[in-house]
Amino acid sequence: MNTEKRAVILLSGGLDSATVVAMAQAQGYSCYTMSFDYGQRHRAELNAAARVARDMGVVEHKVIGLDLNGMGGSALTDNSIDVPEAPTEGIPVTYVPARNTVFLALALGWAEVLQARDIFIGVNAVDYSGYPDCRPEFVEAFETMANLATKAGVEGQGFRIQAPLQNMSKAQIIQAGIERGVNYALTVSCYQADDQGRACGKCDSCRLRAEGFHAVGVADPTPYF
Repeated sequence: MNTEKRAVILLSGGLDSATVVAMAQAQGYSCYTMSFDYGQRHRAELNAAARVARDMGVVEHKVIGLDLNGMGGSALTDNSIDVPEAPTEGIPVTYVPARNTVFLALALGWAEVLQARDIFIGVNAVDYSGYPDCRPEFVEAFETMANLATKAGVEGQGFRIQAPLQNMSKAQIIQAGIERGVNYALTVSCYQADDQGRACGKCDSCRLRAEGFHAVGVADPTPYF
């Protein structure tokens, strides 16, 4: 019987998901990371995810191709919609319809193949942009569905959806990563980074990242254009 403690981790290339990998490794998991080429505005985050996976020594890093830009409806997948550079009311246009649902479903499939019981996602309900698929209710509901929809689940080998950053501020996330040796210079958080991974410094994601590093009292290694 394979007794290896395996986990599938959604790795976007940003600081949150890199921190999640470090947390899972600290708990003794063999980490299998998954990223998605889903038609996003830039490829810098995919390059960052590959760098993070190599640097952190994950067992395997997989990139899955999707076509979410075929649906549009988000500033991250439709170049005709501008990324907002100031705080907005309500759910912002950077929300990608059904993205976390789709990502977790594919991670669930890989976890079942790997006989991994744990899936980690770096969603956050404190310093986030109001996305409905970052809430604890969503994570709990997906876990219930995962155990109803899979062979492993109905045979009693249930899955856990772990969201360790759920109730942490951005500053707390960064501090946790620093303590675990995460190299944040490898990560990209910007919604509209250029091909070199340089950030705009104006979008919501850049603002939250900068505020987090400032609160911790550590220089943000992000290069800006």
